[in-house]
Amino acid sequence: MKLKTLTLLLLLNCLVIFRVFADNKEFENFAANQSKLMNEAYEKRDPKAYGKLLDEFKAKYDKLSPQDQKNYKPYLIDGYYNYSCTYSLLNNKTLAIEYLDKAIKAGYTDYLHIASDNDLDYIRKEPQFIALVQPLRSVGDYMYIIKKAKAYNNSDTRPFPAFTYQSATDPNLVILRKTFNLDSIAGSGNDVSKVLNLMYWIHNLVPHDGNHENPAVRNALSMINQCKKENRGLNCRGLATVLNECYLSMGIKSRFVTCLPKDSLHVDNDCHVINMVYINSLKKWIWIDPTFCAYVMNEKGELLDLEEVRERIIDDKPLILNPDANWNHKASETKEYYLYYYMAKNLYRLQCPTSSEYDTESAAPGKTITYVQLLPLDYFIQKPDKWQFGNNNFTHVEYATNNPDLFWAAP
Repeated sequence: MKLKTLTLLLLLNCLVIFRVFADNKEFENFAANQSKLMNEAYEKRDPKAYGKLLDEFKAKYDKLSPQDQKNYKPYLIDGYYNYSCTYSLLNNKTLAIEYLDKAIKAGYTDYLHIASDNDLDYIRKEPQFIALVQPLRSVGDYMYIIKKAKAYNNSDTRPFPAFTYQSATDPNLVILRKTFNLDSIAGSGNDVSKVLNLMYWIHNLVPHDGNHENPAVRNALSMINQCKKENRGLNCRGLATVLNECYLSMGIKSRFVTCLPKDSLHVDNDCHVINMVYINSLKKWIWIDPTFCAYVMNEKGELLDLEEVRERIIDDKPLILNPDANWNHKASETKEYYLYYYMAKNLYRLQCPTSSEYDTESAAPGKTITYVQLLPLDYFIQKPDKWQFGNNNFTHVEYATNNPDLFWAAP
């Protein structure tokens, strides 16, 4: 059985930065309640009650807008998957395989869970089961996928704009620094302690909320104030944006990095956004994640950057996650889930704005936002070298590179 609907919804919506998020409270409440009732039917091994609940859910789901269907599809996927588990536990091979097929076609990709789920043992050796599940390894076994994506091309010379970092003397950054007394928050210690203190401050100040879009004005001053006023949180992109601007205001070079899956089936709406921060005393970038209050070290306790973490995951080298990593002070993060499952999935492709500055992603007429995406040679889409899209309020320009040396260039 797999009940990760809540987790999926919490982590959605970190990539697409200019769209209307479908906030359908009525359906959200209905879906959560229906999911609870289906879980009870599963526990009772009552396929008749489960089927009725699933039919009711599907009837309302089919009437949603395409965007709402996309947002709430995890409920449908879980509904099909757990119905398959129910029938498998009742030794009904035909219907167990039928609903597993529906779950996979709807977007279920968790190969490792299927491979270890005892609920499915009754159908595991069936040829139809093997035919359905084996192709998922290339889309749902995240360690398998990331290990195949090790190779880059350090000789790739395709041009893209140089990364730049706004000066702390920018008037908006000066106001940000003074308004929140960031010097006091950062403290008087070394550069590493200042970086960590600011991460802890943002993590404690603004909760993570992946269910809703960030505010329309996406700079630190505006988003922090709006979160306080409306008693709301930000998704991972919003948190990384706020923290990035706080670092810049302190004269600390930083970027926010969108970490993306391979997603060859175009069904994975999830990604994660963190910060990489340049530590002058260490002459290197380090991994900083305000959503999970996380940083990563090697076996010697040395802080690691994104490239090093990715390589160590691939090469099975030791990694240490700070012991107080957590989500909203409600759930501790484990190294096994955070690094070897969630981030292993999302470290396949990496994207950064070329200009790290205040108010990077607020839309405005005539505004152009430029990004670079680092692609492994294993990725199935390598071209074009440059593309763009947009509307009257912004133009999104994106470059591609296979060269990690250029992408991770020191400031």
